[in-house]
Amino acid sequence: MDFGVNNEHEEFRQLCRRFAREVIRPAAAKHDADESFPWEVVQEARRWGLHGLEHIQRMGTDPEGQLSVIYAEELHWGCAGIALAIQGSSLAAAGIASSGTPEQIAQWVPECFGLGDEIKLGAYAVTEPHAGSDVKSLKTTAKRDGDDWILNGSKVFITNGGIAEVTVVVATVDPELGTRGQASFIVPKDTPGLSQGKKEEKLGIRASHTAEVILEDCRIPGEYLLGGEEKLERKLERARSGQSGRSADALATFEITRPLVGASALGIAQAAYEWTLEYLDGRVENGELLIEEQRIQQSLADVATEIESARLLVQRAAWMGRNGMPMTGGQGSMSKLKAGDVTMWATTQLMDLVGPDAQVAGCPLEKFFRDAKIYQLFEGTAEIQRLVIARMQAREYRERLTAAEDAAATPEATPVASA
Repeated sequence: MDFGVNNEHEEFRQLCRRFAREVIRPAAAKHDADESFPWEVVQEARRWGLHGLEHIQRMGTDPEGQLSVIYAEELHWGCAGIALAIQGSSLAAAGIASSGTPEQIAQWVPECFGLGDEIKLGAYAVTEPHAGSDVKSLKTTAKRDGDDWILNGSKVFITNGGIAEVTVVVATVDPELGTRGQASFIVPKDTPGLSQGKKEEKLGIRASHTAEVILEDCRIPGEYLLGGEEKLERKLERARSGQSGRSADALATFEITRPLVGASALGIAQAAYEWTLEYLDGRVENGELLIEEQRIQQSLADVATEIESARLLVQRAAWMGRNGMPMTGGQGSMSKLKAGDVTMWATTQLMDLVGPDAQVAGCPLEKFFRDAKIYQLFEGTAEIQRLVIARMQAREYRERLTAAEDAAATPEATPVASA
């Protein structure tokens, strides 16, 4: 077991921190105020080697799985909204990679980022009105019509919704089968029937474009079904016959990305913690340095400890995911839950330490506080994460108990005397 950071990881962390400090932070206030998409920052990320297909390929070949969580944390240290704008296409790419055929992956993953200096975006459309985190309740439908599919429905709170060149839409094919009756589809930007609805005005992550996606008799060719017709038919047949099978595409994609969401949250917490240290250092109240007051030291110690403990959960889950270790105890969900809760709690604690100055617009803590809340909400609320963890823990316990009972019921092998 090695908890050390290797040279490649440390050099990459320093590169990401420098980009966050020199490029992201100078642009953050404007895009946060205007709720505008930071195209120029995404373009600069491409020039720094921190965006695009080659960058994604590098993340995917890291044997420890740590480059991706370092990247997420450091960019969010700069600005959560801009970081999401830079990273937002990765969820669509992950959806394509987890569900698509090799040919579909080769064709559509590059379309989520663009090649050379061209910037393109991807969107992953799951959440619907009145469904929230309940993936089983999706109402968007996909129906065959000859060799085509026709999609109808609406999606809400979609990152890059309406401005993406590629939208991955999760739709219901057979409503009676729940999540196992769903499939994922590629919908290119100019497809008739695809449109952007309301662009959301948000409390935080305001530089990230979030909008409604509307599908009205949206016709797409059969080859845009991710995984292909045969794979879908096999999945539906297994579900109808009651056989166990893979989780729904949406759930599988979210499981892959949860440690990254946790790392993203921690970037905000770390930024808030570092800013507060700088604010308090050298500050005097009633003739005493604030940073030497015991009550302040204890609060800072608690914040630092909670951030570090959450980071370890994130790092473990990322390592497990990269090395194909099943997270049967809910380790991926644990990392996202802990990091999101810690970030919301930490920013609140730090605002209390700083006092009235912290709630004034323009104070970095005020923005960190606004940005923090979403990490308890999207890609599964904190409450949903707790349900997932509890159910996985119970299932794991029952499986261990059954295995122990089977072992106890098996008579020990009797040695056979040699002739």
